[in-house]
Amino acid sequence: MSGPAWDGYLADPFVLRLPDGGYAAYGSGPPAASQPSDDRVFQALWSPDLRTWHERGRVLHRLPPEEGDEYWAPEVAVVGGAYWMYYSVGRGIDGHGVRVARADAPFGPFTDTGVRLTPGERFAIDAHPFRDDDGRWYLFYARDVLDHPRPGTHLAVVPLARPDAVAGPPVEVLAPFADWQLYERDRAMYGRRFDWYTLEGPFVVRRLGRYWLTFSGGAWTGPGYAVSWAVADHPLGPWTPAPDGDAPLLRTGDGLVGPGHDSVVVGPDGADIIAFHSWDAGRTRRQMRLRRFEVTASGPLIGSPLARA
Repeated sequence: MSGPAWDGYLADPFVLRLPDGGYAAYGSGPPAASQPSDDRVFQALWSPDLRTWHERGRVLHRLPPEEGDEYWAPEVAVVGGAYWMYYSVGRGIDGHGVRVARADAPFGPFTDTGVRLTPGERFAIDAHPFRDDDGRWYLFYARDVLDHPRPGTHLAVVPLARPDAVAGPPVEVLAPFADWQLYERDRAMYGRRFDWYTLEGPFVVRRLGRYWLTFSGGAWTGPGYAVSWAVADHPLGPWTPAPDGDAPLLRTGDGLVGPGHDSVVVGPDGADIIAFHSWDAGRTRRQMRLRRFEVTASGPLIGSPLARA
């Protein structure tokens, strides 16, 4: 058991290993009503070693108010020497779509390109850009699907032609498959009521010649939120969930409350580190945690916490 990597609010943490050394972390802030009313969103941090973190301010220029007031889950990819930030924006839980912004440096400021990468989705969040070993890029994200035995938020992927353009239609990645992924029973959505299930926060690494997807399930608001995994032989699938789908990798316990929405980064010693958020003891802040992460032939394993300097 250990405390957060940084004491501030940083949900949905994404950690990027910088080309010139050190690390950047980006994340969602508290609900819009609790955020400063300045012209930028998304807190960013810098670290030389993943153990000491320093604030770098908010890094994305806010869009016009009609686009929304809730900005969620930024991830950044480095392509052609530029930094591309993928994120979603909407009003409350309505109208979210995945957008992309660009900057010349890791801490921006990022400026939206005007491109919505998920125009055909009624709701899309949690974008994750993944570069395969052959140089091809894919965009994983979460979207709402109603016509399914477990209606709710599912996972999809679309190939990218370039950082700000898709190269084909979306492909289903995973649908909810276990009871722990229930978000809420009898939830009012889209003018109907559903037993609503949720998968979100996809993240992919290639290890041991295969593709390993970590993702979160359940309601982010409470202790049932957890992280599990799936595996595939190609980014477009098919994806196979963990054999024991009812035993998440990360769950409430051992000092964690509702852990979820992870990313994986290579640490200074060459070993993988998983970043995720967990609630503080008072359930007022979601904070970034770091633990060692290893992929074995039988699946990913979570190791010891990374101690703060």
